[in-house]
Amino acid sequence: MNTFFEQNIILEDEFVQLRPLLETDVAHLLSISENEPETWKYSQIKADGKENLIHYIKLALHAKQLQTQFPFIVFDKKQQKYAGSTRFYDIQFHNQTLQLGYTWYGKDFRGTGLNKHCKFLLLQFAFEILNMERVEFRADNNNERSIAAMKSIGCTVEGVLRSNMPTGEGTSRRDSIVLSILREEWLGTVKENLKQKLQTK
Repeated sequence: MNTFFEQNIILEDEFVQLRPLLETDVAHLLSISENEPETWKYSQIKADGKENLIHYIKLALHAKQLQTQFPFIVFDKKQQKYAGSTRFYDIQFHNQTLQLGYTWYGKDFRGTGLNKHCKFLLLQFAFEILNMERVEFRADNNNERSIAAMKSIGCTVEGVLRSNMPTGEGTSRRDSIVLSILREEWLGTVKENLKQKLQTK
């Protein structure tokens, strides 16, 4: 087994801490799960309600066992509360690529700068520790808030995959927008630009 998936990876700054997601984290995320169903409007896998949250975390940890994903729980140090979750997925060490997504936060943590801090830590780890050449992001092409957030951290839009997959409800299909950051872009301008934005929050 690749030892990366066994590591207790902690990513943190003065604003946020990301640590590996655990089964017991159901308790930390339950309030958002039960009271903020709109959080998963565009999600493929819903975590609304305790039963769905348990299922969501189990799926994430199973994918980690399969060495394709590494899920984190997000802790907001300013509010001293757990804010949500995010993860690396479709991890391909042989191609030096991964995707960053499955990101969601409770409503009290949106628009606070938390996401930019998380993304800075995750991108820095991906490019400078894991030595990735490309980090990819995808979203429902109708999810304007998510797309705006990805553009604001320095992602480049590559295009739209038409009728890419079923929606979370399974009643229709969605178009998926694809964005990315390359290693040379991160080391060139994206890292410094994002760091400057962190200092304004």
